[in-house]
Amino acid sequence: MTTPIMLGGIPLELHSGAPVLSEEPIGGEASARLSDGALVSMTHWERMSGSISGNGWMPPGLHGLDYSQPMELRSTKVQSIAGAGLVHSLRGTPRPDVAPWAQALVDGRWIDTACSVVDGVASVTAVTGSELYRVCWMPIYSVKARRPSETQDSGTASHSWSITWEET
Repeated sequence: MTTPIMLGGIPLELHSGAPVLSEEPIGGEASARLSDGALVSMTHWERMSGSISGNGWMPPGLHGLDYSQPMELRSTKVQSIAGAGLVHSLRGTPRPDVAPWAQALVDGRWIDTACSVVDGVASVTAVTGSELYRVCWMPIYSVKARRPSETQDSGTASHSWSITWEET
C-alpha cells in the first residue's frame, strides 16, 4: 500500500488521480554587491510553497476543509541529505507516520542501513566500505491552502483538480 499525500487529514486517494506534487522554497532573500563587486546573499526567512494536482475518476473531496485556517500537509515528496558523515541535520520535520530511512553507497550501489532521528538530527549506522551516506524523509508542513480549482470532463468521465499552498 502506498502512503498518500494528506491535506487537513484528508488522504488524496488514487481514484482522484495520481497526485503531481511540486514544492519550492520561497523566502525573504536578496542579493547585493559590495563595494569590491563581491556578491553576498541575505536571507531573513525561508518557507516552502507548492501545488498538488490530479486527474482521476472522482473529485478529491477537499470541499469540507476550512481554507481560512492553517492545516497540516503530509507530503510524499522525498527530501534527502547526503554526505560522508554519519550524522545529518534534517531540514524540516519528517512525517510522523513514515520513519526516515538511510542508505549507504558501497561500490556504486545504494544499500539500506539503519538510522535514528532525535530532535531533527539523523544518526546513520556505519557500513563497511561506504563512500557516502544518504538520509531520506517525507516532510510535514503547516500550510495555508487555496480552495482547489476543479474541472469535470463528461466525455471521459474524469475530474481534474489543482490546489496551491504556502507554508505558514
